[in-house]
Amino acid sequence: MPTRRLAPPFIARDQEAKLWELRAAASLARLWRDQGRRGDARDLVVPVYNWFTEGFDTPDLKQAKALLDKFDA
Repeated sequence: MPTRRLAPPFIARDQEAKLWELRAAASLARLWRDQGRRGDARDLVVPVYNWFTEGFDTPDLKQAKALLDKFDA
């Protein structure tokens, strides 16, 4: 039986649920940021955030943008 990856961003990606992938990636990125893994955290969120072409006024995308802005500061 194949091993299933259990990290939430990857589960969402496998299911093609981009909003859930963004939420999970942002959550994991905050954890990594707090652990000093800022580069990994940013690298996780950027491709998911950049996938979106609209909806930038929604809470999830606003929060992801704010998180990315903190990494870039």
